[in-house]
Amino acid sequence: MSNPPESRLSRRALLAGAGTAVAGSIIAGTASLGLAQTATIATAPAAPPQPLDVPLDPTAAPGAPTSAASARSPFVEMARNPVGAIAGSSQSPIHLFSGTITPIDLQFERHHAGVPMIDPARHQLLIHGMVERPLVFTLQDLRRFPSVTRIHFLECSGNGRAAYRTPKPELSAQQVDGLLSNAEWTGVPLKFLLNEAGVRSGARWVLAEGSDAARLSRSVPLDKLMDDALVAYAQNGEPLRPAGGFPIRLLLPGWEGNANVKWLRRLELIDQPNMSRDETSKYTDPLPNDTARQFSFELDAKSIITSPSFPASVPGKGWVRVSGVAWSGRGRITAVDVSVDGGVSWTAASLQESVLPKSLTRFELMWAWDGGPARLMSRAVDETGYIQPTYDEFKATRGPGTDYHFNYIRTWAVAPDGRVTFGVPA
Repeated sequence: MSNPPESRLSRRALLAGAGTAVAGSIIAGTASLGLAQTATIATAPAAPPQPLDVPLDPTAAPGAPTSAASARSPFVEMARNPVGAIAGSSQSPIHLFSGTITPIDLQFERHHAGVPMIDPARHQLLIHGMVERPLVFTLQDLRRFPSVTRIHFLECSGNGRAAYRTPKPELSAQQVDGLLSNAEWTGVPLKFLLNEAGVRSGARWVLAEGSDAARLSRSVPLDKLMDDALVAYAQNGEPLRPAGGFPIRLLLPGWEGNANVKWLRRLELIDQPNMSRDETSKYTDPLPNDTARQFSFELDAKSIITSPSFPASVPGKGWVRVSGVAWSGRGRITAVDVSVDGGVSWTAASLQESVLPKSLTRFELMWAWDGGPARLMSRAVDETGYIQPTYDEFKATRGPGTDYHFNYIRTWAVAPDGRVTFGVPA
């Protein structure tokens, strides 16, 4: 996993371009590179047309006035990809992001009965069941408790299903893994509330229920709620938005998105799983040996290259920045390896700081493309030593009918003309 000898480059070599670079060489660091001289990834054939009110010389006229809420530049196009309606989802454009934090209006959505409208002044959280003192908390009550702020990813357990079930070259990173976001969360550690209620001996699970029309509910082990779970009421510095669970939601860092119940209204302490429809008819994963995985909450280590990816193209031979994100529900990402030859050889990529537990980590690697066909892959490793599996390893273990937790290695194919497509498994 060490870098090849040709990874040490001079500015002269970069300026010279592909004519003096070693074909197909790759480098993990970028601190010593003249990035203005590197090849860029073309994401559109031409710049969007300029609005009529854009002056040719911006210094010759006053700018726009201040506003109550800022908007993106008209030259920047970013949008989710909605799938379905009332029971549907919206995929984040992960191929357009920089860094690791997802803009709050572009975070993925997954709903089972639409987004409820809830008056925060009337909303209550009930904690009952196997407790000494059943309690009801208002949003105002929750804000009186000590709060914590942490950065964690959130991923739908079905993320990657289309790429596994019906793969095709024209899938973008957004369509492959867009049910993924990373945010700063603020809320109350759930153990504070459970301690106030007094957990009775024998309680092992908690049934969490939301206030949507589906009354979605999941059974969660009590140990998780006493560990790092939050009742979150803010995201990226502002109150949760309705689609994100306003006014409060359950946050279970590193665990499948569906268990992070939105619009949280009650927590019932019980001695065994509730076996509700949301954890029997759904979120139970059939395996090839006629058994099934159930309560497989923790999300395995995973990564995806977001640039270059379909529909982008590599404009010509030379240095290309290969970049993407990696994450694990088990803790920190410790390494990401990148292959440009379909997994024959691997080189360690650089991890951007800060590398946080159960959070997205951005990686990058500089690759000297020689103009030949290439297959780009990334492989994540987390602090437990878990290594992201190949497609063949994943399929052999989980079978063709698996329905959740698709964490096999993704591939992008680069054609000699620079076109990039999703690498459909053989």
